[in-house]
Amino acid sequence: MLGRLRRNATEWARQTWSDLKSSTDASLLGVARFLGLLYGPIDRRLRIDEALHKALQYRLPSHATWRQAFGGITYLLFIILVVTGVLLSFYYRPSAGEAYQSVQHIVSEVSFGWLIRDLHVWSANLIVVAIVAHMARVFFDAAYKPPRETNWLAGLLLLFAVLAFGATGYLLPWDQWAYWTATEVLDALEGVPLFGGALVAVVTGDVMVSGATLSRYFAFHVIIMPWVSFALLAYHFTLVRRRGIAPPRGAPPNVGARKGLSPEDTLSGVHLTAESQKSRPGEGEGIPFFPNHLLRSFIISVVIANPDAPPAELVSSWVVVDVSLAIIRYLGVWGLALFTLVAVSLALLPLFDRSPESRLSRRPLALTLGVLFIVGTIVAWLVGHRLHPLPPDAVPSAVEQSAA
Repeated sequence: MLGRLRRNATEWARQTWSDLKSSTDASLLGVARFLGLLYGPIDRRLRIDEALHKALQYRLPSHATWRQAFGGITYLLFIILVVTGVLLSFYYRPSAGEAYQSVQHIVSEVSFGWLIRDLHVWSANLIVVAIVAHMARVFFDAAYKPPRETNWLAGLLLLFAVLAFGATGYLLPWDQWAYWTATEVLDALEGVPLFGGALVAVVTGDVMVSGATLSRYFAFHVIIMPWVSFALLAYHFTLVRRRGIAPPRGAPPNVGARKGLSPEDTLSGVHLTAESQKSRPGEGEGIPFFPNHLLRSFIISVVIANPDAPPAELVSSWVVVDVSLAIIRYLGVWGLALFTLVAVSLALLPLFDRSPESRLSRRPLALTLGVLFIVGTIVAWLVGHRLHPLPPDAVPSAVEQSAA
């Protein structure tokens, strides 16, 4: 009797599971594809399990190595920031009278609250390093050249979104460190010609950094920037899949092609289509995106992030703030404007550098701008890491700096 019931229950569960797979639209896999867990195209004509199996068979070109993993690391850190940020928002109170106390409550009384906050803080620092490393690899490999210049611009917009996330989140702890740093940076930005004063007025919402500033920063951080970032990510991923991973320098145009396949069987001379992969699974060059390349991002992220080693003191630390403080203290507002100009030049370079040449020795302007920006950022980071925010009366104003 019990054996018959067990067999009937097993048969019912098997049939129900089969019916669910048959009735579920394979488009649901688009969520996993958007999250970066799937790379291959999704065949919506198949059952969801068959479409998943087909997508998992997709191969990247053989030149996709560890150097191409920084983009995945950046995205993984972004997901960590989103998840930990949502958890922190359950207890955080965005008001001048309660913000600091709520953060102390999170790290001292909420279960694993210190771990969630440390993960959030460390990820905010590491994502800047990862995204700069990713874009440096793309820049020096000339992967921004046609037909991928639009993807380069989308990546730069994502970099600005990450910086906006960090800048607005930096003030949220509402401690002395965050308050005076925000005050000093905003005072410097106000001296930037043309748009400095208007920008500071919009983000401050008051004549000085106050509760109104905190409210605006919180709105930008948890409402506006997430929607902007997800829209840019969706567009960026679409372009990456459409154009494929750029071939290495000096590679022939048909890199990635296999014997017996026409140029139409490759995507931009790099990626094999899903139909070709299905017809000849496991053959030829290339590496599986799942699990090989996907694991690279996870492995590097686990190695560089150690939540068991929290900071020695509870301070608001962010890479970009260190860079900004160093530039403001030693170069003044014009140094900040010059550094911004170099960054904008890097952004616009693909619009003018249209030649197919990818060797650095024959791209002197690109090499100069790239080295200037990266070396300047590293030096400013090392110098700024030793600086501390000061009250306004201890910091020379933009007028005094100009007069000097």
